[in-house]
Amino acid sequence: MSNRVRIADVAAAAGVSTATVSRALSSPGVVGAETRERVMAAVLATGYRINGAARDLRMQQPRAILVLAPNLANTFFSRIIAAIQDVARQAGLAVQISDSRAGTEVLEAIVQSGRADGILLLDGALPPDMVRNWTLPVMQLCEWNDGYALPGLRIDNSAAARVAVDHLADLGHGHILHVAGPPENVLSHMRQAGFDAAMSARQLSAVVHDGGFTIAAGAAAAHVWADMAERPTAVFTASDECAFGFISECYRLGFRVPRDVSVIGFDDVDFAGHFIPPLTTIHQPRARLGRKAAERLVGALLNGAPLGTGYELIPPHLVVRESTAALPR
Repeated sequence: MSNRVRIADVAAAAGVSTATVSRALSSPGVVGAETRERVMAAVLATGYRINGAARDLRMQQPRAILVLAPNLANTFFSRIIAAIQDVARQAGLAVQISDSRAGTEVLEAIVQSGRADGILLLDGALPPDMVRNWTLPVMQLCEWNDGYALPGLRIDNSAAARVAVDHLADLGHGHILHVAGPPENVLSHMRQAGFDAAMSARQLSAVVHDGGFTIAAGAAAAHVWADMAERPTAVFTASDECAFGFISECYRLGFRVPRDVSVIGFDDVDFAGHFIPPLTTIHQPRARLGRKAAERLVGALLNGAPLGTGYELIPPHLVVRESTAALPR
């Protein structure tokens, strides 16, 4: 028999009503043993296949979680999404992944489609009015927006920037350039705030250049640095990709890292340890972040565990590699 067999065909074969077949399949304990055996025999004989999605909708069982992230081509998201998928799979849930910058109408259609039961949001730049109107449970991850009034999980970005500055200061660098992220991004604000505070506390000379998270932004910043009358001896970039662009362009301009300038990145993406030179960077425990956020959301969906409203901060960790060195005396 084909998958076109209907529940009415099973009922006819078993000599019962379609309601009885439905109860025997969804709540077998409420149906007598003899009737249940007849129904199961009819299911086998007809080749009936249970429509899992329709069953879950009727029983209001969660089926999927939606991951919304900006710029899915960014390698930063790979380990986060893999960890989310692992947690969801173990819970029997599917994962949908969509670009949060696809446009308001497209995004609203995705969220309101009824295909997902909860959302992991990795974008803090969406309109707060739109996000607050979503009726699904939402967990913020990595990025955040206080206007959403939603729970979240991230590393302490401000403290991470202070760790980076302290490392460079301990190596003897007193004149440091920070290549900041996009001005509109909340991560940029927190990382620069931490940089400013640490530089002030250590009484160091700071220079800030508005750049971005991209390789192109890092390459452009290398030209800005090279043209300075008094070049900073160290650079702290707002992302690893920005650091890659900065270091590569320095080589094209005839400078070497860390001989001429020390460089620290942010994120510790998979390629960071294989770059030339291997990049000193702030480590983001991406798999841990993805797993913890997914576990909280799945717990809320399956067990009714409250998501709460507060943020959980994970302490930063610096991975020291070969792109930083002591300032020559």
